[in-house]
Amino acid sequence: MTELPEDARAAAHALTRVARVLEHTLPRATTTELSMADFRMLSAVADGEGRASRLAERLAIGKPTVSSTVDALVRRGLLVRTTHDVDQRAVDLALTGDGERAQREAEDALAALIVEIAARTPDPAATLAALAGFGDALEQRQADAAASRAAARATESAARAARG
Repeated sequence: MTELPEDARAAAHALTRVARVLEHTLPRATTTELSMADFRMLSAVADGEGRASRLAERLAIGKPTVSSTVDALVRRGLLVRTTHDVDQRAVDLALTGDGERAQREAEDALAALIVEIAARTPDPAATLAALAGFGDALEQRQADAAASRAAARATESAARAARG
C-alpha cells in the first residue's frame, strides 16, 4: 500500500471534524432548522439539478434518500415538483421562495462559520482559497466518476445489443 503523507491523515481528520461541526451547527443557525442533507439538496436544486436521478448522482446518495428528502422539503414548502416540459413522465424540482430564502440563510450561516474558523489559521485568505479549490477538485472528481459510469453503461448496453 502507498504510504500517505502525514498531512493527508491530518486533513482527513480535520474534514471529519468540520463535517461534524457543520452538521451540528446548521440546524441551530437557521430559522428553518435545515439539516445538512436538506441544505445539500436545496443547494443542488438551486444550482440547476432538478432531476432526482441527477441529484442522487451529484450528492452521492441513493434514490430512496433523494425521494424521502424531497418529499420532506416539499411538505415544508421549500421545494415544488413540476412536470417536465418535454418528458411528461419526468418530474423537475424547483425551489419555492421560502426554499430560496432557507438555502441562502443556511449558506450564509455556514460561510460565516467557515470564515470564523479560517480566521484562526496563519493565512485566512489562503485557507479559504484552498478550501474553494478543494471543493472544485471534488466536483471534478465526481464528474469524472459519473462520466466513467456512463461510459461503462453504454459499453454494456452496446455489448448486450450486439449479443442480440
